[in-house]
Amino acid sequence: MDASNAALVACVREETDARNRNNVTRTAAYWELYKAYPELHWALLAHLVSRNGGWNMTDLQGAWLPKLLTQRDRATLFGMLESCNALIFRDAYPQLRLYAESRRIGRSRFSLLPAFGVSAFMMPFWERFWIERDPAPLTVALIVNEQHVIERRIVQDPAYKDTVLRSAAFKGMRPLQLQQVIVPLGGAAASSGSGHGAVDGAAHGAEGGVTHGPHLAGRVLESFANVDERIAFGKCLYAMLFAYPKVLDGALAFAERVRHTGSRADYWPGRFTPWGATADPGEMEGKESAARGGAERLWYSPELSDAWPDRPLGCVHEGDWLTDLDVLKHFRSLRAPIVFAMTHEHVFGQRKLEAAALALESMRQESQTR
Repeated sequence: MDASNAALVACVREETDARNRNNVTRTAAYWELYKAYPELHWALLAHLVSRNGGWNMTDLQGAWLPKLLTQRDRATLFGMLESCNALIFRDAYPQLRLYAESRRIGRSRFSLLPAFGVSAFMMPFWERFWIERDPAPLTVALIVNEQHVIERRIVQDPAYKDTVLRSAAFKGMRPLQLQQVIVPLGGAAASSGSGHGAVDGAAHGAEGGVTHGPHLAGRVLESFANVDERIAFGKCLYAMLFAYPKVLDGALAFAERVRHTGSRADYWPGRFTPWGATADPGEMEGKESAARGGAERLWYSPELSDAWPDRPLGCVHEGDWLTDLDVLKHFRSLRAPIVFAMTHEHVFGQRKLEAAALALESMRQESQTR
């Protein structure tokens, strides 16, 4: 490797490490690259999914999960979420930056992909994209790649497989359908005036006392442990995002207007609060209470910086995940979902979580009084 290539590799590695500090910095990095190069559809998808990753991380220190899980279980789950998030970024961000560098100088720099440990699977897709500028095959390839990266290093790693994926804490989350990925459409205000076509029916129900809420699109992942299902899920989200202009426009409006903090108050300040686990609308006059009229206690959803300290990624098992070409089956179809409204289902999932937490708390109190 000549000096100029070595300097570029060192620069991208340093930038990747800096931006890989936590979920907030990663999420911002994806958005900045998408804004600069909107043909990189995967960067927008990664930004939106990364927001969800941050919300899942802070849920572990939010209103309900601390009542259901021990601190040890929550720290273990956070470690898995953080590792998945960080591993994908460590693998994908250098790929996106090499594209940016290729655009800057007007010639392909993808011969440097192996220097970052990127699978040989990705090279032909980047070279094809450089010539044809068709974002769909590249996006599907990146989805396939990212899921095999975490399959090899997280899902099949005994350290996670035995302690997390098979744990009662992790399995207990499935009935509550908390493996949701939601895409807020528009701004963060809990008003109902933005109108987003296919999602309108899910945005205005008076469910659980919530008469107005954000427009949410999205899907629910049924089985995290199945790599093929995770890939199909990612493809479904991608198709949903780019097949429906109102979904794409709404997602872009939200990403542009609302800085990611990790708190669910980012998209629903009328339902969630980042300002303390005991916050009450009556005490928050001039803040969140204005959005809810003081009608109901808000659900605590901390910002990431208040929930978890930064955690370095640590050692990573190297090696190419590509062993055969069976993965090409994932390129046969790309279909947008017909049903993707998620506001009601999201509220329902949160209500189930609340009910489970309060029920367990009540049982504990009863056992203490006996």
